[in-house]
Amino acid sequence: MARFEAVYKETYGRITAYAARRCDSPQDAADAVADTFTVAWRRVDELPEGEQAMLWLYGVARKVLANRRRTGRYRQERNAELDAEVADLYGRRPDSGVELDAIARAFRDLPGDDRELLSLVAWEGLDREEIATVLGLTRNAVRVRLHRARKRFARALAEADVSHSTTRRLVPAERSR
Repeated sequence: MARFEAVYKETYGRITAYAARRCDSPQDAADAVADTFTVAWRRVDELPEGEQAMLWLYGVARKVLANRRRTGRYRQERNAELDAEVADLYGRRPDSGVELDAIARAFRDLPGDDRELLSLVAWEGLDREEIATVLGLTRNAVRVRLHRARKRFARALAEADVSHSTTRRLVPAERSR
């Protein structure tokens, strides 16, 4: 029980932020977080030590959210704050909502796996090795998939006539620990 409590206290904020960025409402995010920690409680013997526990919980949360989508209790929409973060990653801030809307549409129109990879980098601040752990892939598979996701996003932005700096790339956000 003490082990679970320690992991819960250490990871709750990041798991909550992860879910909040992927849910339509705070209530949906709270439900997803509760489900995630319920799984962790039931499988506490499988819970890895140290930083690996956070990555394991990201993987659990990802599956919880996928189950919620499949059952129709979850609708994926980006809110203006998250759209602005994506816009900031690609250079200048749009002068009007038109460009911001185009960026949001381009992001939403990406395949779900691409959105998840880009989100794990930009919003969760994970590196390739950590993403590999979360997704159950090899580091090299993550590298290739991330490269392709970035290319598809850049192509979608170009097709939407959204200007972005070619010198800035989708890179991990600063980690707040």
